[in-house]
Amino acid sequence: MTTLAGARVVVVGLGTSGRAAAEVLTTLGAHVEGVDRSEAAVEAAGSELGPAVRLTAAPDDAALAELVLTAGADLAVVSPGVPAGSPLLTRAAAAGLPCWSEVELAWQVQRTATTTAPDWLTITGTNGKTTTVGMLSSILTAAGLRAPAVGNVGTPVVRVVAEGGADALAVELSSFQLHLTHSVEPLASVCLNLAPDHLDWHGSFAAYRDAKARIYARTRGACVYTDAVTRTMVEEADVAEGARAVGTVLGTPAVGELGVVEDVLCDRAFEPRRQTHAAPLATLADLAHLAPEGGEVPGHVVADALAAAALARARGVAPEAVAAGLRAFTGGRHRIEVVATRGGVTWVDDSKATNAHAARASLAALPDGRGVWVAGGLAKGASFDELVRDVAGRLRAVVLIGVDRAPLREALARHAPDVPLTEVTAGDTGDVMTHAVAAAARHARPGDTVLLAPACASMDQFTDYGARGDAFAAAVRELPGEPG
Repeated sequence: MTTLAGARVVVVGLGTSGRAAAEVLTTLGAHVEGVDRSEAAVEAAGSELGPAVRLTAAPDDAALAELVLTAGADLAVVSPGVPAGSPLLTRAAAAGLPCWSEVELAWQVQRTATTTAPDWLTITGTNGKTTTVGMLSSILTAAGLRAPAVGNVGTPVVRVVAEGGADALAVELSSFQLHLTHSVEPLASVCLNLAPDHLDWHGSFAAYRDAKARIYARTRGACVYTDAVTRTMVEEADVAEGARAVGTVLGTPAVGELGVVEDVLCDRAFEPRRQTHAAPLATLADLAHLAPEGGEVPGHVVADALAAAALARARGVAPEAVAAGLRAFTGGRHRIEVVATRGGVTWVDDSKATNAHAARASLAALPDGRGVWVAGGLAKGASFDELVRDVAGRLRAVVLIGVDRAPLREALARHAPDVPLTEVTAGDTGDVMTHAVAAAARHARPGDTVLLAPACASMDQFTDYGARGDAFAAAVRELPGEPG
């Protein structure tokens, strides 16, 4: 498609990114129709978009596919909420209807813009994406660049591109978004890690892995890898001529890597004298504000900082800006966030731990036998045996929430049968966390940590992981007794 002006475009899914896509398409002269399975989403979109966009609600997936395929569209811009094996995407592929993510739309809009295009620095991974993209944006900002965090976090990238003015974009991309992203040419890219997740959406771990690997396609400058798995992705990727492979390690870096020497984060990839020298970028002290109270900087935080630094260095950022940006980065809500300390018990919100890999990182930091774990939600087809086996010794008790409690319950029975278990039966947002927090309080003893690290998605009982974390914090504040 050479131009969007005059094109007939169906926007499927009218959430934040879908509404932004419809708005930008309309300003570019496209004829836009919006569809969603939710009547409430259609109503909200109508009040925001006005009469310029025709809006329709579909009662189910089959009706949604029929609406799109009979609309006579030239293009569909599809929400990441539509699974890879959905009737819509299956029928669209058979009919030859192009389907783009909102991210792909943003790239196409940028390609046709007359203003100077910002460099895209793209980030994916099972865990750590939001932290890394925030660190990267902070580093680039410290270097004097206008470089917002966009994509799966912050403002939809299509809106930022359409407004113009950015020097670089720190782009967080989910596997859902990457599935329908076909032509983005990032300056630098990274997949932080890979663990089973979203298997219900992709259909298999192989399909999930392949979607994540798309982050490296067409990279122009540097493909950053973090382990053997992501290095293989880089080796298999079809990249631009001259693109480099750059590694990150938590130990002493070899040539072509960023790593850590004693307490210094350093660069032997972009440093001109890298055969004999490592350029110091920052110290662990620059990350100390991201450590648990009284504890060391977690390894995964250091790993995220190295990945962000590698992407920034690929953009030409000076070493001193890396340190300044990491010091300025404050971290995100609902990611190992201390909510309160009451009666010697520390309450921690890690609602963003929406899979087993992320939950393990939090639970592994607890002393043996001192954790009360609040877990559960939508399991997304995942298995929890390895997680429970690895963290069983850290647990005093477990409180399960959510509609998908069975996989966690069964894993606990197999690998932690002696750990007391309380289940909170499925309920609405108003009372789930009240009951869960009360149960956790009954189990906890002074010196313990009650950790909300669900290992599951939130949409069974909450609008998103943020709402789940907010409900947890509110319930903790309502506990009887004084903080302290």
